[in-house]
Amino acid sequence: MKEAGKLYIIATPIGNLEDITLRALRILKDVDLILCEDTRVTKKLLNRYEIEKPLLSYHHHSKISRVEKIIEHLENGKNLALVSDAGTPGVSDPGNELISQLNKIQPSLSIVPIPGPSALTCLASVAGINMSKFSFLGFPPHKKGRETFFRGAAESKYPIIYFESPHRVLKNLELLAKFKPDAKLIVGRELTKMFEEVVRGGVEEVLEYYKNNGDKVKGEFVIIAY
Repeated sequence: MKEAGKLYIIATPIGNLEDITLRALRILKDVDLILCEDTRVTKKLLNRYEIEKPLLSYHHHSKISRVEKIIEHLENGKNLALVSDAGTPGVSDPGNELISQLNKIQPSLSIVPIPGPSALTCLASVAGINMSKFSFLGFPPHKKGRETFFRGAAESKYPIIYFESPHRVLKNLELLAKFKPDAKLIVGRELTKMFEEVVRGGVEEVLEYYKNNGDKVKGEFVIIAY
């Protein structure tokens, strides 16, 4: 029988394309196929490093038939890479769902992590507070369960970190202020990109800053509350 291929879980830059690791570049050049959330986003990275590989989309809405196709490639000896649009696959994206499905259907497959950039650890590294223990909460719910999310965040005895989109950041900061008015925040926006900024202060102070600077309510946010 042909030896099965490997699936590499590769962390890619969260903004600055120079943050890719040498090992990640080598494996992206060596694999037979790259799985990605959005082929247009991944092509920008591959073009930057002159890597030409076939791409196959895999995202939240992919059907089980796509998982079966991935397994077929692996069983035929193909080596595959999984990347997200930015950061480490499996952290608030469908990467872990794919791995879960693969483990159920073909548990003997070799799945190899290739570590690298993560918005989570990027902000934690400049927090300047005790981050030896913290709770990572991913993205808050869009509607149902949102108040429960922030009530629970307010009750945490450790710093909490969560991701936020520009469309909901003001409303959700208001909820955080409601349940924990004495919260202090460290907000990372557009980390590693041209307009990167880190804002620190009380929750009311930070909320007022973004209300008064609507042009800055853009890009992806990572928020630490403590």
